Amino acid sequence: MTFRADRHVHILIIGGGAIGTSVAYHLARDGAKDVLLVEKAMLTHGCTWHAAGLVGQLRGKRNLTRLMQNSVAVFDRLEEETGQHIAWKKVGSLRLAGSPERWSEIRRSMTQAKSFGVECYSLSADEAAGRFPYIVKDGIEGAAFIPGDGYIDPYSLTMAYAKGARMNGARIEEGVTVEEIVIENRRVVGVATNGETISCDILVNCAGLWAKRVGEMAGVALAAGVVEHQYFLTEKKLTLPPDLTTLRDPDNNFYLKPDTGSFAIGGWEDGSKGCWRGKPPVDFGRELFEPNWERLELFALPAASRIPALNEIGIQTVINGPIPVSFDGEPIMGLAPELDNFYVACGFTAGIAASGGAGLALSNLILHGDAGMDLWPFDVRRFGKVHAQGRYLEERAIEAYGAYYKVHWPGEEAQAVRGLRRSPLHDAMAKSGAVFGSKFGWERPNWFAPAGTEAKDIPSFEGKPSWFDAVGNEVKAIRERAALIDQSSFSKFEISGSGALAAMQRIAANDLSGPPGKAVYTQLCNERGGIEADVTIVHLADNLLYLITGSGFGVRDSNWISRHLPEGIRLRDVTNRFATLNICGPRARDILQSVSDDDLSNAAFPFLAARHIEIGAATALAVRIGYVGELGYELYIEQDYAAHVYDTLKAAGAPFGIADAGYRAIDAARMEKGYLYWSGDITPDYNPYEAGLGFCVALDKEDFIGRDALTDIKAKGVTRKLVSYTVNGFAPFHGGEAVIYNGKVVGSTASTGYGYTLGKTIAFGYLPTEIAAHEDFEIEAFGKTYRARRGARTLYDAKMERLKA
Repeated sequence: MTFRADRHVHILIIGGGAIGTSVAYHLARDGAKDVLLVEKAMLTHGCTWHAAGLVGQLRGKRNLTRLMQNSVAVFDRLEEETGQHIAWKKVGSLRLAGSPERWSEIRRSMTQAKSFGVECYSLSADEAAGRFPYIVKDGIEGAAFIPGDGYIDPYSLTMAYAKGARMNGARIEEGVTVEEIVIENRRVVGVATNGETISCDILVNCAGLWAKRVGEMAGVALAAGVVEHQYFLTEKKLTLPPDLTTLRDPDNNFYLKPDTGSFAIGGWEDGSKGCWRGKPPVDFGRELFEPNWERLELFALPAASRIPALNEIGIQTVINGPIPVSFDGEPIMGLAPELDNFYVACGFTAGIAASGGAGLALSNLILHGDAGMDLWPFDVRRFGKVHAQGRYLEERAIEAYGAYYKVHWPGEEAQAVRGLRRSPLHDAMAKSGAVFGSKFGWERPNWFAPAGTEAKDIPSFEGKPSWFDAVGNEVKAIRERAALIDQSSFSKFEISGSGALAAMQRIAANDLSGPPGKAVYTQLCNERGGIEADVTIVHLADNLLYLITGSGFGVRDSNWISRHLPEGIRLRDVTNRFATLNICGPRARDILQSVSDDDLSNAAFPFLAARHIEIGAATALAVRIGYVGELGYELYIEQDYAAHVYDTLKAAGAPFGIADAGYRAIDAARMEKGYLYWSGDITPDYNPYEAGLGFCVALDKEDFIGRDALTDIKAKGVTRKLVSYTVNGFAPFHGGEAVIYNGKVVGSTASTGYGYTLGKTIAFGYLPTEIAAHEDFEIEAFGKTYRARRGARTLYDAKMERLKA
């Protein structure tokens, strides 16, 4: 059936809130032609109209901070550029610490601010009260002041975006409801509205509260939830200075914005109410809910204890309205994996503050194929269909909402709706004392509590967490004896069909050629040479390969591959078909050989070999590879045989002192070995030569994606390099710490961890090439500087003698 349209546009945007109008503004400003934004009611009528309008740049994640910084840059110029008043009050923000734990968290953020380029100052309780004289100082450990923050009028801001978009040629039409999205061959060809049909080349879902519903029209599952959020306006009985700063007191769970003679105060209380399973009725309009006074008290009473003046004035208005909250509380952006021209920008809990940066990033992605920053923390592909399931999404969204002002501990795990996906080894792991984490719905053993100890995560900012010694024992087993690690959550894909090997040769940077029966570690690069994925490819036959990647990267990596596979090649997710068990350590071969009749000698089964072997009474695909830097085998086992294989190896390994190990031991071991983690150490912003992965780039093979760029990069040389730092003993690094050389910030840390074998804290990070050869640096954490030595990229078994033994 051919779609017949009444008219055609190049780019069609659905949704007229702050995000949608910002996208339209940035697209048009950057030269995009024939841009149309449609809004089912009137501009701002979703949740923009009742937003509080606070703007805060300092966030726990580097790129979210960058998104907010870019927004502030837009706000600074927008009024002059458009002539539209936006009421941008750049009065700064004050964040209080009412507990030692909060002060650790804030000081960590301020340390990160140095590397982010955010102007930020540490204040005493007295200095904080000088900035905001209405507070009582009791219990304040300290405060952070960010002068570039402030507040803005959401309605005026949206109107300025809309005016700027129109000034640059975009059109905006209100009262237009999209009722159907028509798909042909993985592309949106057009929409049917309440008045006409419109064809388009690109569709952008900025539908805010209705984003999940719009996604479903296109067959795109979005983990975009909706919950209730409340704030109140006090009576206008206050005389406030015009430059009074905004205030956040997360330990008392409230934020405050000065208004005309009053305060606007809101919070992020536990137990908010989920709305419509993320799918509001289409005809829900400029509406609010009745106040929930019990939930309001959860932040109103603590606010009054911090600001006694609130006890003397009444509440004038309570705003209780729906707001978007995604599955993990972060925005959702990018090109949807299900389609080739359907972009999304939704799930923004802080949509006003993020609007300028989000519009710029998505515009860059649509027009130039590059957002201008790594969007992975917000990438639509970090979620799968499971995350969009109504009840699962709603429970996690409520938890994420309630956690907004809680202390965010290093290594913390979500607790809502646990146990959704379990490997066949889950119960055995639990009996062995496993303390589980959650990744992509999977329960995964993070570490194992020794008998007689509490199987509970007790994290720490500046000290050692509860699992520190237990993980050390697991690493010791990996290094000296043997360990079993349940890696069943790894994403696994089967690539099959005539020409499968040739197709993957064009996608992978490394060389896959040669006889089957091997594994190849490789990056998948984009045309600029940036690293889109970091994977292992198992070559079983020229028409059959497996691709192995991280638990949370399956949607993203399979999407990248599927967009570049020729017709006739099949990509199939086999994650749930195979359990994955890693046996590693210097005694791994002895244990495995004792229960297998196959020859596992180094000559018969060398490093990177892959073949099917018998284990006990079962059969598994054994791949001699691993992520811990020791002799080891990853065993891919049909799910129903996995428990038998585990029991067989556990029994056979008992005389050798075999132990169970978890993901925190993997992380510690890989840091010692210099193995990298995609999204932390390598991203599309970095190329293999910068990351020390040039050995994985086969420039002498036939053409592959990124070859020309990588050839040029190698010839010209890189301007930055990934290096390893070590600090003697334990240092409280968590990533994002400022790296200092000769008194100046020259970089920041990426992955960090403790190297139990070395007795040193390890950090990775990029340095400008001109100073990367120097050895003596400082790393700042929690206001303290640590002497750090830049060492070899591989700190353990640099010659790979143990790995290849």
